[in-house]
Amino acid sequence: MGDQATPPVTGYPAAAGVPPTNSNGYYSNRPPPSGTAYAYAAPPPRAYNNNYNYNPYYQQPGPDAIRRAMFLRRVFAVIIALFIIIGTVFFIIWLVLRPRIPEFRADSLSVSNFNLSNNLVTANWEFQFTARNPNKKISLDYEHIYAEIFYDDESLAETSVAPFYQDSRNETTSKAEFAAKGAFVENWVVERINKERPDIVFRVWMLARVSFKAGSWRTRSRYLRVFCGGLTVGFARNTSSGNLVGAPRQCRAGL
Repeated sequence: MGDQATPPVTGYPAAAGVPPTNSNGYYSNRPPPSGTAYAYAAPPPRAYNNNYNYNPYYQQPGPDAIRRAMFLRRVFAVIIALFIIIGTVFFIIWLVLRPRIPEFRADSLSVSNFNLSNNLVTANWEFQFTARNPNKKISLDYEHIYAEIFYDDESLAETSVAPFYQDSRNETTSKAEFAAKGAFVENWVVERINKERPDIVFRVWMLARVSFKAGSWRTRSRYLRVFCGGLTVGFARNTSSGNLVGAPRQCRAGL
């Protein structure tokens, strides 16, 4: 039998449960016979949660935690509801009353003892103005009024105006008195004033803290800004006194 191929000898008998081999000694790709058992059993399939973010250490919250969460949600809901209700009430009041910004008018401006030398200004100003409340149902309470007088952008003097109360559809006349004694000004101010004389243009700026009131309803204090520009004061030649030129003029006001 010299031409017949002899299978390789391994020296060990085939173990039970090992897939059969071909005649050449390699494993066969044929399926094993039915009932064939293997030495190691396959591990049981792992149970997966349908949630991709499954955390095996996660624990369901207890009853106390759920009650606390529900309590906090209710508290937040009540707070939000209160804010909405309060905002709605104020909005309705605002629509009914329709508050308007007061109006201001510059009535007069007089200057006395005006002197400018060596970049120092000495003068007295008396500014008279009228505040008008255009509201039908709202009164105004001016708690504090700060006033300042300028030449262009250069501040010359400042003062405070006495507070006052104003009924609806009412006009109130008040005045601000300024005094400067040796106030320093820049060179360009001296040059421009000397060129403009005998007419000098001043500006008055006021900041008032005011509140709106209608019956028991009252707003918090708001800051009202008033600007009166183009106040030309005419000086007679070789005098240190002058008065506002022209008719009274409206001022700009805004919150």
